[in-house]
Amino acid sequence: MIGKRIRHFNRYRGIAMALTRHGFGFIVEELDIFHLLSLPGNIRNGTKKDEKTSIGERIRLVVQELGPTFIKLGQIASTRSDLIPESIIKELEKLQDQVTPFSYQEVKHIIESELNIDLDQTFLSFEETPLAAASIGQVHLALLTTGERIAVKVQRPTIAETIRTDLEILQNLAIMAEARFEWAHRHQLVRLFEEFKKSLLDELDYTIEGKNAEKIASQFKNQAHIRIPKVYWEFSSKKILAMEFMDGIKLNSPELLHAKGYDSKRIAERLMNAILHQIFIKGFFHADPHPGNITVLRGEVIAFLDFGLVGRLTPKIKRQLAKLIIALMLQSSEGVIRALLGMGLVTPQVNMTDLRRDVDLLRDKYVGVPFGEMSLGEAVNDLLEVAYRHEVRIPADFVLLGKCLITVEGVVKQLDPKISILQIAEPFGKKLLLERLHPGSILEHVKEEWTQYSDILFEFPNLVKELIPLIKKGQLDVSIPQFDLLLRQLDRISKRISLSMVWLSFCIILTGIMIGSSQSNQPGLFGNIPVLEIGALIAVFILVWFIHSIFKSGRS
Repeated sequence: MIGKRIRHFNRYRGIAMALTRHGFGFIVEELDIFHLLSLPGNIRNGTKKDEKTSIGERIRLVVQELGPTFIKLGQIASTRSDLIPESIIKELEKLQDQVTPFSYQEVKHIIESELNIDLDQTFLSFEETPLAAASIGQVHLALLTTGERIAVKVQRPTIAETIRTDLEILQNLAIMAEARFEWAHRHQLVRLFEEFKKSLLDELDYTIEGKNAEKIASQFKNQAHIRIPKVYWEFSSKKILAMEFMDGIKLNSPELLHAKGYDSKRIAERLMNAILHQIFIKGFFHADPHPGNITVLRGEVIAFLDFGLVGRLTPKIKRQLAKLIIALMLQSSEGVIRALLGMGLVTPQVNMTDLRRDVDLLRDKYVGVPFGEMSLGEAVNDLLEVAYRHEVRIPADFVLLGKCLITVEGVVKQLDPKISILQIAEPFGKKLLLERLHPGSILEHVKEEWTQYSDILFEFPNLVKELIPLIKKGQLDVSIPQFDLLLRQLDRISKRISLSMVWLSFCIILTGIMIGSSQSNQPGLFGNIPVLEIGALIAVFILVWFIHSIFKSGRS
């Protein structure tokens, strides 16, 4: 590790000076790197913080001073409201990575060397002035020999090496911080940094963004009012991304939309439905739908741009999300808690009594508020804040979902202040719940539950055999509350598996009766007696009796 520090000495020194200059010198002191860096006396003594600026503002200033890697990490961190206080999130959201463009000669050299082509002969025209320039790359407009206009994103020269060097340094600092600071150890700073690192390295590979675009495009192949730009792979590589140019009006120009006579209400509904379709139906969504990444084409056609940041929801998370929306609709605290715990990782430190109290307080916030006027994004972020306070770990993609919903709600509210996000989302949630009743979904759920818990159930007898001799000899102190908790957990597991099996059997029986009845053109054995209806009632009675028996046995 010392060798790496020496190799990147100047960068370490720059980071230490930036931290100290903005009032975070105590971190440098605690990490014990002052003596290695030979900082000037005026810098070392300037560790006193400015009382007039907030911690969030000073963090933003440090990030801006340290350049592209830190700015991109700050932007990624601004999506993690489950881990970072809101005051700091608001400052990180102000980070901009607009920088001076690099030269056209460098652009030409990168394209020709990466694609092994002659730029002047490949394109009819190639705009030397970029449409936009950011810290990682810049975008140029080009015209193909076929007459198609494309947007060519070219990665900034040497930026990959710069970012990898900074990431190596930050990883070392995260390891040191976790060893010295209790808060860093509690929040598993190294693991968190690894998440951010992966996201940033993915942004350096433009082929990932291109594949993301094609995956989202496949979701809307039969919907004419949603457009995703085509990827031109013959002109793309890890450092270059060529996509269809979408000549429309960005949503960050609402006045121009109005002047052109576009229907703002229709745009808002189409945008919201498109995002919810990605989230609830496909489980793969554009996670950064800010106004600059969405353009409107003629006929109120919505076109998404920039697919560097996407979210993925597993079937399990989608199920819990559907439960959450229904629980919000019913204002059920227990339903909210079950959904929250179903998608998160509950650590032993979680105090369930305190968690329920905070969810009840959160529910009170929405009591009396009409369902149509509730904000889904705000409700999700409120829950994430509760989860953060009680150290319930939530998957990063669900946090991205909350950020996505907040962003898109803000956009559509500007277009149509009367739009109800939750009312649009409700049918999607109900559709997910209905999918859960399908026999195939139930069977898959049973398999999932059995795979998850079978090892525990099979190992439990052997574990008990090993523990009993220790208990008899007094070599093991058994805590009765913990033992009761284990038994309750096993009882809950067995109930869930039993209920799933019973429900699957019920669906199979009922489906068999319906298919048999529909395929038979002959009078039934009992004439005009409604066998189907009677069979269904008997099946329902058996189902209720089985469920009652399971719960009754659990209470005895």
